[in-house]
Amino acid sequence: MIETKTEVEIKSLTRPAPPVLPVSVIIPARNEARNLPRCLESLASVGEIYLIDSQSSDATARIAESYGAKVVQFHYRGGWPKKRQWAMNTLPLTYDWILLLDADEVLTPELAAEIRSAIDSRGFDGYYIALEMYFLGRRLRHSGASFWKLSLFRKGLGRFECRLQDQTTAMADMEVHEHVIVKGRTRRLQHSLVHHNVESLDRYIQKHNEYSNWEARVWLDGTKNDDQVRPSLSGTQAERRRWLRRHFFGLPGSPVLFFLYKYFVRLGFLDGVPGLIYCVFQGVQFFHIKAKIYELRTLRKAA
Repeated sequence: MIETKTEVEIKSLTRPAPPVLPVSVIIPARNEARNLPRCLESLASVGEIYLIDSQSSDATARIAESYGAKVVQFHYRGGWPKKRQWAMNTLPLTYDWILLLDADEVLTPELAAEIRSAIDSRGFDGYYIALEMYFLGRRLRHSGASFWKLSLFRKGLGRFECRLQDQTTAMADMEVHEHVIVKGRTRRLQHSLVHHNVESLDRYIQKHNEYSNWEARVWLDGTKNDDQVRPSLSGTQAERRRWLRRHFFGLPGSPVLFFLYKYFVRLGFLDGVPGLIYCVFQGVQFFHIKAKIYELRTLRKAA
């Protein structure tokens, strides 16, 4: 028997909606109109979405609201906390679990199902999620581009480490290489977030210029306390990366060595032209940091 259009419509209306993923998603943003639709479409089943905007001049806020996200404006005037920690401290989050996403990241159905199962477990308070990186339209399978982020954790048990109290608006208004510290047990999830950046290289360079301002000051004036990720060659990925940067950074020619490490040791050449560009930018970022450290030291001596 052939169903009529009305019968099909009735069935679609009575079909049960997918279960809500009971998490509060926090997305920091500034002029992310090109990235946001893909991100927000992937979050159709989550409980609530907060987009923390920094007075975007494009359609970022309007797009977020059209997808049902709650838009909150963040006015950064320096210091600590920065954008995501401020949101965790300030917003009336509904759910017991927080998921931190960037506007250029996508939650896959497989990861959403795994998160739903994971947060039902009482054995863990935080979960590391891998990032599947796409750059200039190509997935970077090498180049050392993949890494783990502690993106999912129980409300009240996770917070960002503070590596520098005296920060300025020239250092970006969101956390750069600070990591989330969770009081409790953590483990890794199997499925990944997809990082699919469609911004221009011009915007990429602008962002990383701010990041290098921050990193130069951290190297010179960064605070050290027990509530930070500790450098350790035998620790987590974040601890290993911090140990390697600390011991590698002071070597003569380290920006060139860093590029060679990314491009040859981590097989960046297998990622084609996007891999070459990515690895070069990583080395250039290293050079910018070292140059700004030199500039700061020179200015302080002159003063």
